[in-house]
Amino acid sequence: MLILMVIFSISTSYSQDVPKLDDFGRIVLNTYLPVKLKIPEESRSLLETKLTQIASNYGMGGSAVNPRFIITANVNIGTKDIIAGPPQMIAQNIDLTLFIGDAVENKVFCNTVISLKGVGTNENKAFIDAIKQINPKGKEIEKFVENGKAKIVSYYSTQCDFILKNVKNLADQEKYDEAIYELTIVPEVCQSCYFRCLDTLSVIYNKKINTEGQKKLLQAKIVWAANPNADGAAQATDILAIIKPDASCQNEVKNFINEMELKLKEDEKEKMKLFIKQYEDELSLQKEQIRIAEEKSKRDDEFREKEAVRNTELDKIWVDTYRKVAIEYTKNQPKFIYNISW
Repeated sequence: MLILMVIFSISTSYSQDVPKLDDFGRIVLNTYLPVKLKIPEESRSLLETKLTQIASNYGMGGSAVNPRFIITANVNIGTKDIIAGPPQMIAQNIDLTLFIGDAVENKVFCNTVISLKGVGTNENKAFIDAIKQINPKGKEIEKFVENGKAKIVSYYSTQCDFILKNVKNLADQEKYDEAIYELTIVPEVCQSCYFRCLDTLSVIYNKKINTEGQKKLLQAKIVWAANPNADGAAQATDILAIIKPDASCQNEVKNFINEMELKLKEDEKEKMKLFIKQYEDELSLQKEQIRIAEEKSKRDDEFREKEAVRNTELDKIWVDTYRKVAIEYTKNQPKFIYNISW
């Protein structure tokens, strides 16, 4: 039985609302504008775009892998001046307040006020012109975003023990996918908490595949007992194929396959042999992937011993596996409803 094993899954096309692997392990700011923000629809759309650009410019854009942290805005309309024409123009002054915060705990981390002035032939066009003046790369906004990022890092540093305790409770209830999701959304930049979560992930993941493996094995045995022939064996092996190759029940799986094979007629055994061949080929492929990763990591053994550096090559292999589980979990979750009072 392998101690380390890579789990490969069939590649899937995701919609824009579904996180991608590289959305995990990063701080993601979700763009949100409250319904109570009474501005023209065109202006709202443009303001949302500007907020998204701000997050993306500082490496915090992405799909809603974690809806907790948001960047939002409030608008205070100031003076309005009429400029004689023709054509007559309107100059609109507004104060735009940007916020970064925790939408779950309804807490503001930081804010900044930007004074803007727009000119147009009507109030709506003047408002749009004002929003266009926002520079996502401006020094003031850069300072604002860096402050927000520091507050998010601080959140994970102070809440890590609570996160791990909550994950343990989820695992005790066999809510393994949710536990894995909660651990994978911790950003890599929060190194201390990130690596603690990574070590916990290996434990949770093993519990998940072992528990699910036993359940699938029992299901396959029930199917076979009800129909102990070639059709029953085909149905049972389809179920067994779902079990991860490094699940603790693999010896039982092999014994069960041998039991079915012994009871099948000679002409029926060919299908079973084909399944076994495919299964062994998959195991060999995964063993080779691990061997390559281990060989690469051995070249850095001396450096790691001196500097106490983790084996990042193997970490990365496992992280992708965990994140695939987290992605599947998010697909089945209801959309997060924001209810903030800023």
